[in-house]
Amino acid sequence: MFKLNIKHTIILLIFAVWGCKEDFLEVTPKGRLIATTVEDYSRLLTNRKLIVINTDAQIPMGDELTAIETYFRNAALRTQRLFRWDPVIYDQDIDAVEMNEPMANIYLYNKVINEVMEATGGSDSEKRWIMAQAKAGRAWTYFLMINYYGLPYAEATAANNPGFPIVRVANVMEDTFERNSVKEVYEFIVQDLLEAIPDLMPEINDRVRPSRSFAEGLLGKVYMYMGRYQDALPLLQSAIHGLSQATIPAALYDYNETFAPGGSMDGGGMFGPPYPTTINVHENIFSKQAANDWTFGRYELVISEATVALYDSVDFRLNFYDKGPLWSPDEYPNGMLRRVGPGVAQMGMMVSDLYLLQAETKARLNDLLGATEDLVHFRKHRLPPGHEAIAPVITNNRIALITYILEERIREFALQGDRWFDMRRLSVDEEFKHTVGYTHNVVNDDGEVMQTYELKPERLVLRFTEKLMRQNPGMVNNP
Repeated sequence: MFKLNIKHTIILLIFAVWGCKEDFLEVTPKGRLIATTVEDYSRLLTNRKLIVINTDAQIPMGDELTAIETYFRNAALRTQRLFRWDPVIYDQDIDAVEMNEPMANIYLYNKVINEVMEATGGSDSEKRWIMAQAKAGRAWTYFLMINYYGLPYAEATAANNPGFPIVRVANVMEDTFERNSVKEVYEFIVQDLLEAIPDLMPEINDRVRPSRSFAEGLLGKVYMYMGRYQDALPLLQSAIHGLSQATIPAALYDYNETFAPGGSMDGGGMFGPPYPTTINVHENIFSKQAANDWTFGRYELVISEATVALYDSVDFRLNFYDKGPLWSPDEYPNGMLRRVGPGVAQMGMMVSDLYLLQAETKARLNDLLGATEDLVHFRKHRLPPGHEAIAPVITNNRIALITYILEERIREFALQGDRWFDMRRLSVDEEFKHTVGYTHNVVNDDGEVMQTYELKPERLVLRFTEKLMRQNPGMVNNP
């Protein structure tokens, strides 16, 4: 049993609600937001704090990165610790960024789920729609939390591995919780999504509100993380099919067009391509974002030489990189590159993720032709004509094709945080865990390795902070 000190973050969340009347911001003695009508509860789900969550710990932990010692030695201590996969990330009086806004958001989702059916005004179907949105949002948040604080899902151990507390109430005075198992948290996520899907809108008409395509895609992704590929595939297929019913643009960008002269991402110079804001990104079907300082103002983390080698020289995605620090004529050693955009990491649900997950799932199920077709279709949107093809030696070999798809995920999401979550699931994958040996290098200006850090199995999870441990003396921390 332990206490979660989330009262401060919830009070901040209350005052961030968009466009709410003054008395809507009040808190009752039991710590509850005052909402009475269906419209009130609906407006809660357009809260900016549900979009801008600023949980970026996963970015420095990806193995596609190298640190440049000149800048790394002056980097924020938190950055250094995350990159080194240290057991302690925060000093004793510091709250974890990874918990602040997600926990406040769980409170908000719980409030909507528990109360909306008793709200005044609106029909039962509208109330169920609002509840379904909250359940889908809660599921997304718990999927993030369990991938921070619980070991990767493995059927043989999930029931015994400690995960994250399942909180179902919306009461800031509640301060005692049990840490549920990894299996229980995954089952909770699955249940939320299964209950939400029938009542969600079939068409995508708002990137802030969950749609059926989003919930299906997320459930498919959750099943993939559980190794349930047969269950994942139809959900991913349905989510992609739903893109055609969207009333707003919801499709892959074709970089052949956007990076063409006069295209929407043409230009930008040293500041990177002009990428849209989160709620206007066509590939975003559910908006969540975290600031990514390593794509603009910080120079210590770059993509490694091995990562650069994964790209075809004409890959349009290289437009998101520069050879050296901003305002400097110097270049990084060994051809390593600094990411220059977009300025925020898209964390919700991306169309690009759906296509790559579907391709991987088909390859896992030995549909090599289907997986290849999906992958080639995707690559046509990222490379010039004639460069999207994949060698038969890869497409005719199941393991080689899965490996190539995983590498495509690195090409697509490098220095955006996605790689950390792939590393976690591969570490318990019976077919790939023997190939896992994750390291980070710190190099000098000449490219010589100064330090090497190896990821230990126990560091596949974050530890709870010292502050949280003091507040909860009965809590057992991760190793």
